Amino acid sequence: MQNGMIIKALSGFYYVEADGVIYQCRARGKFRKDDQKPLVGDKCEFSIENETEGYIRKLLPRRNVLIRPPICNVDQALLVFSAQEPEINTLLLDRFLVFIEHLNIEPIICISKMDLVVQETIQSIMLPYEKAGYRVYYVSAKENQGVEEIKHLFKDKMSVITGQSGVGKSSLLNALDIHLNIDTNEISKALGRGKHTTRHVELLKMYDGYVADTPGFSSLELEMEPIQVAHSFHDFKELSSACKFRGCLHDSEPHCAVKEAVENGDISLERYEHYLMFLKESKVLKEKKYG
Repeated sequence: MQNGMIIKALSGFYYVEADGVIYQCRARGKFRKDDQKPLVGDKCEFSIENETEGYIRKLLPRRNVLIRPPICNVDQALLVFSAQEPEINTLLLDRFLVFIEHLNIEPIICISKMDLVVQETIQSIMLPYEKAGYRVYYVSAKENQGVEEIKHLFKDKMSVITGQSGVGKSSLLNALDIHLNIDTNEISKALGRGKHTTRHVELLKMYDGYVADTPGFSSLELEMEPIQVAHSFHDFKELSSACKFRGCLHDSEPHCAVKEAVENGDISLERYEHYLMFLKESKVLKEKKYG
């Protein structure tokens, strides 16, 4: 029995890497019986049938799981949003941030297609995020702008690159490593959105780490408790110790440190309004679930 990691799942086969060798494996029937499905990123025990093939026998415990895209054991998420074509959507960005932070994955914001805009305009939009402690990088795959600055992020990390469709995730990966040659598509002018160019999840070795290129998607349902939403805005969570009430949801409660920070301009009103939308959504989901 050997230990390895699943780096690709395609058409019922799982490609497991162990000591620099990749084995094409099938999963034993017991996984279906136990309602368990191997995912890209899974550490596993597998047996070798011949030089290149084997069977996955056991999945080792996971640190976290993403459903869309299907991947696990992620250290950090590079959230790619374009400055233009499509325009940056801060509501969707905040949704991604909440979702990612809830899973204890570190989010890193990457603004692509910077060659299409005036840099100062986008930086002013992103200033509240930088003030909140998020790392923000500005890149252009076309002009090779800012690409060198993000290469160090991948060392010793399992990274997922994700974001809205059509923002240039595959173009960015190609700019990071010209040998990848991942398919890219132009933005559909008629729809004003991107076509899905990435069909499966695959881990790529890059800069002493692993990077996943994943299918793009444009919506996320936040299936979490209201207090989990509050904790998933990390700057809100840090301030919550100064709130009068323990478990403060920063909504209607008096003497709330987060609301005071909004009034003082330390937290942007837009981010706070997005938070209230997500909080309401989680309450509605909770009512539906428990009646």
